[in-house]
Amino acid sequence: MKLRHAMVCASNQNRSMEAHALLQREGLDVSSYGTGNQVKLPGPTIRDPNIYQFGTPYTAIIEDLKNKDPDLYKRNGLLPMLKRNASVKDAPQRWQDNAGDGAFDVVLTFEERVFDLVNEDLQNREQTLFKTVLVVNLDVKDNHEEAAVGAKLALDLCKKVKFLSLDPNLDPSRCLLEIFRMVFVPLTLLRKKMTNERGFFFLSSPLQAR
Repeated sequence: MKLRHAMVCASNQNRSMEAHALLQREGLDVSSYGTGNQVKLPGPTIRDPNIYQFGTPYTAIIEDLKNKDPDLYKRNGLLPMLKRNASVKDAPQRWQDNAGDGAFDVVLTFEERVFDLVNEDLQNREQTLFKTVLVVNLDVKDNHEEAAVGAKLALDLCKKVKFLSLDPNLDPSRCLLEIFRMVFVPLTLLRKKMTNERGFFFLSSPLQAR
């Protein structure tokens, strides 16, 4: 059985899309989302972000930023990031509006607040499938360098979860323990080696409804 994966950050622009692009290149079944009320991107100052609605095409955001200040947004990496995004899918999507996309087996979030929102949303949905979904948080700073590191960690995690899912003798009740033993200890060490920081991981296994 091919596992379905969802990558989730706040605005479906940087961290979730970096992971989405990498997992897609590796042939995994992957989608991506944001949990915010709107899409927020850095503006000329901290108090003046660029704000868009979910569903605004990445190409439209690119044109808007080019009209505002192409040099600034090329220099800070937004235009290359958005070009990458547009090559993966049409527009940012909101997690809370994804019921029509079907059920996922693995959901990865990239900050604790997003993890909490995903779990809250899953718990509040009407339970019809009663299918367990593994929700995992990788604490990743929202910048281009950290997003690249986080995407590699996400890919490694998903490959190990896939390996575990192929074991017919693994009792589902032991799955989280095995994932922690095989995935999170090595990933914590890897992240510390790559970034000189510690990664914080949160696991949840709620029922989901679609």
